Amino acid sequence: MSGAWGHRALREQMIATARRMNASSLNQGTSGNLSVRVEGGFLLTPTGLDYDALAPEDLVLMRFDGGHEGHRSPSSEWQLHRDILAARPEVGAVLHAHPMFCTTLACLHRGIPAFHYMVSAAGGADVRCAPYATFGTAELASNVLAALEGRKACLMANHGMVALGTDLASAFKLAVEVETLAAMYWRALQVGEPVLLDGAEMARVLEKFKTYGQQPAPPSREG
Repeated sequence: MSGAWGHRALREQMIATARRMNASSLNQGTSGNLSVRVEGGFLLTPTGLDYDALAPEDLVLMRFDGGHEGHRSPSSEWQLHRDILAARPEVGAVLHAHPMFCTTLACLHRGIPAFHYMVSAAGGADVRCAPYATFGTAELASNVLAALEGRKACLMANHGMVALGTDLASAFKLAVEVETLAAMYWRALQVGEPVLLDGAEMARVLEKFKTYGQQPAPPSREG
């Protein structure tokens, strides 16, 4: 089945991920939103609906021209999702949330520097903080897209964070990692300024991350 009511399994996965965002404290209430790329556009969570009450047909099928199908209105951040997915063909899912520590740093207009090597999980030597713009605007989408250049996650000043993935699972995993790093960095700042890793070390770490977690193929059972 295609069109506004297609992709049922993917819609159910999105609802489960949205609920998991709240259960894991990545998000609170109806704030935050999710999108997943599909043929000809993307699926997006609707605006203002409780995740626990969402049904598969509540998710909105968006087109890249800004049009949409379905009986619900799309998230106010549809331009943010649209612009990221349009500019980054390798991205299959976008997660936006308001986790406590990421948002705390974002309200200070502080990104996450290279205080720990796992910062490289977000794709670079730091996690940038995008300049503030009103939610749901083209200006905000532009600011976030710039902060994501060469990265898979960023903070959003006075707002929250964004994490990208090839699919929902990888976007969620990265969001959890970035929030954990934000919590570590915030705690370190209570004592003083953390010692940062230099550019050469972060370059070495980023190179190692290209093969991190990859396992060899299992031996063939033939013969």
